[in-house]
Amino acid sequence: MPTLGYWKTKGLAQPIRLLLTYAGEEFEDVQYEQGPPPDFSRESWYSVKPKFGEIFSFPNLPYIASSSGWKKTDSGLFIALKYILSFYVTLDGDTDKEKAIVDMIIDEAMDLRLGVIKITYTSVENYEKWKPDYFKTVPTKLAQFERHLGENDWFAGEKITAADFSMYEILIQHRRMQSDSLDAFPKLRAFLDRFECLPRVKEYLSLDKVKNLPTSSKIAVPI
Repeated sequence: MPTLGYWKTKGLAQPIRLLLTYAGEEFEDVQYEQGPPPDFSRESWYSVKPKFGEIFSFPNLPYIASSSGWKKTDSGLFIALKYILSFYVTLDGDTDKEKAIVDMIIDEAMDLRLGVIKITYTSVENYEKWKPDYFKTVPTKLAQFERHLGENDWFAGEKITAADFSMYEILIQHRRMQSDSLDAFPKLRAFLDRFECLPRVKEYLSLDKVKNLPTSSKIAVPI
């Protein structure tokens, strides 16, 4: 059974958790909790990080490892998902074109996430000041995703891929920040509905431990 380690947040790990859940892979979800303000201590991870030097060449979060010997640690969502896909190749696209689209969409989803990070990892005052401008500009990007989805159910075509797990979490974050942010994008809303009805995923998302998991670090503005 693989072990996934990350902070006690959704963050970079949530698409990985969702992917493993959908794949039917039982996994140990190890979560390290950041301390309270004003220090926001990361000692829960730093105190055990040295021992992971015996397992990983470069200990970092998220990390994922299995009893069969495969292991990976990386702070990049793209690389972490690609690593998991080496074991679940059916979620990586069936053709070279689909594989390229998967890579592109995961990368674009990360760019969109960085925009959210920019306005949430700050003070509440700054967040409230910057949020209106963000939601004036982000529809242009969301429209691109809407056009790309087109008549397809999923972002790489007719079959679900890892790209959809990345897109789900970042789109949900936008809806958490502003409830009407996707109102102008019916295809994106339909995508979210389809995703949330996936086998295993629906049950997972209904769990209190998942619904109550913070989106971001304690130093960020809660969304």
